[in-house]
Amino acid sequence: MSSKLDLSKELIGRRALVTGGSRGIGAAIAQRLLDAGAKVVVSARSRNEETPAAATFVAGDIRTSEGVKAIASGALAALGGLDILVNNAGGANGFPEGAASIPEGEWQDVFALNLFSSVRLTNAVLPALRESKAAAIVNISSTAATMGAGAGPFAHYSAAKAALDAYSRVLAVDLAPSNIRVNVVTPGPVTTVGSDAVRKTFGDAMGVPAEAWLQSVPLGRWGATDDIAEVVALLVSDRGRWLTGVNYRVDGGMTAR
Repeated sequence: MSSKLDLSKELIGRRALVTGGSRGIGAAIAQRLLDAGAKVVVSARSRNEETPAAATFVAGDIRTSEGVKAIASGALAALGGLDILVNNAGGANGFPEGAASIPEGEWQDVFALNLFSSVRLTNAVLPALRESKAAAIVNISSTAATMGAGAGPFAHYSAAKAALDAYSRVLAVDLAPSNIRVNVVTPGPVTTVGSDAVRKTFGDAMGVPAEAWLQSVPLGRWGATDDIAEVVALLVSDRGRWLTGVNYRVDGGMTAR
């Protein structure tokens, strides 16, 4: 008998919602879950050429209470329930002049996108997750949550992701009696259209090439979106059935320094 796992079948029958799933890391996660047999809904404000064709798309602005309600109701209607929630939507504008230059409105918007969206959506779909026999939540964070030096232009983003990490730990303990697992995946510098543009913008502003970021990655390469998606697939599958309350840093060793 072969001991090789058939990962193309491990999520058959599971129903998943991936926010920010129209492109980048979110699209890669959605496609990986689809490849494993899951039925997947992706949400974003609009479709993208990267949006997985086999996923059901639900439009909504995750930053608002109304948008969250629309996404939750649309996803549950399409799926008939929920087993997997991936809170992936996030991002921020950078301010090269540092933390003190970030307007208050930007702080509010970034917290709405990177923290409150996950809190609101989790609460909205929690009754459905309680009905699942294999419920799992994965919150996508950032290495910015633990960075100090050089992170001033993204202080608001760092703070929001740090809050998401803390929320996730508490939620893991809170939901464990309901057998709902909660974990965090923290990507390092991954190659996407958006992140590549940010690195170039700040590299130009500081007078250094974008490739200089690679010096902080011991494995010596940019991450791929599939690197993140594979860890998410592990965490939401039965392979991860005794994993909860942990932050998995998928960063090529960057935070090990």
